[in-house]
Amino acid sequence: MHETTLLLIEVGALLLGMSLLGRLSLLIGISPIPFYLVIGLAFGEGGVIPLDASSEFLETGSEIGVILLLALLGLEYTAPELFGSLKSARTAGLVDAALNALPGAAAALLLGWGPIAAVALAGVTWVSSSGVIAKLLRDLGRLSNRETPAILAVLVIEDLAMAFYLPVLSALVVGLSLVQGAISVAVAVAVVSLILYIALRHGHAVSRMFPADEFEPLLLGVLGLTMLVAGFAAQVGVSAAVGAFLVGIALSGRVAANASQVLTPLRDLFAATFFLFFGLTTDSSALLTMLPAALALAAVTILTKLVTGAYAARRAGVGTLGQWRAGLSLVPRGEFSIVIAGLAVGAGAAPELAPLATAYVLITIIAGTFLSRLPDAAWFRAVVRKRAVARPASGPASGPA
Repeated sequence: MHETTLLLIEVGALLLGMSLLGRLSLLIGISPIPFYLVIGLAFGEGGVIPLDASSEFLETGSEIGVILLLALLGLEYTAPELFGSLKSARTAGLVDAALNALPGAAAALLLGWGPIAAVALAGVTWVSSSGVIAKLLRDLGRLSNRETPAILAVLVIEDLAMAFYLPVLSALVVGLSLVQGAISVAVAVAVVSLILYIALRHGHAVSRMFPADEFEPLLLGVLGLTMLVAGFAAQVGVSAAVGAFLVGIALSGRVAANASQVLTPLRDLFAATFFLFFGLTTDSSALLTMLPAALALAAVTILTKLVTGAYAARRAGVGTLGQWRAGLSLVPRGEFSIVIAGLAVGAGAAPELAPLATAYVLITIIAGTFLSRLPDAAWFRAVVRKRAVARPASGPASGPA
């Protein structure tokens, strides 16, 4: 069979299966993300029927999916709103790094993998998945919630930190000299600073580049600029997701509103592809040996993320229920964790890190998908309100939910 024909059959069958399971997820009231991951595991490495013809196509689609998820998330907020949240969440960012990086580093050292693997696993457990969380917030209708800016501020701080962390990790794993590593980090800092400056000071000029009411050129222009900036960002060692997010916040007014409208169907398609491809590239048979360690690490870092989110939301004046929503929303890890693990393993640091990271990410994504819905349950809200009434007025429950 011709390769193109086989690609069409594989992709068509996968999309049809995802559609059916997506409908099932709507009927039972949960996010479709776990179903997409399960489909990927079933037909990926070590699965029932490995799919080879479509792997390269799906890999490209998954990268576009992350870019679109973050770009549309950025369109929901203006640059002043975002930077206001970042200023207020600086302390929360430090708490986030301390609470969530240390368990990963400690686990690597306890497993005897050495200091470089410890630095890598610290990054795996530290950074939440902006792509997964963006989809969860949208699926749960929480983009306008009071705690959402605090969640986004933590995510953006993490993503910006990756602009500095990844070059440092790269220098460690490949043995670059101190000067070469410093140059790599300096370039990343300069690029992020430039994009931030343009987004904050000249966002109105960027918006005027596009016709707000002409949907076809608007679609092509915003998509083209987003991918261009994301590509350049990735080329100099900065996350493509960070570049895409900052393009989103640089746009404002009718341009931002209409761009969100025309890009949403593309975002839904390619975001689903991202989660599917993640499952496809996971060797399900290799997960079993590292599953106990991954479960233990996930249990610890789910609690630390809960504390992080609750702390960030509380500092923003959000009430107890909103603090729970913020903490549980930050549980999933994803794209950065896999990139970090791949970078370390590719350089020869602790081969066991790959299956551990994969199992860990899958556990946190699936757990986070279900845990993030807990605050919407009537029994959970009743318990929170009952405890809030029992606390003194100066406690965390004194703010609005």
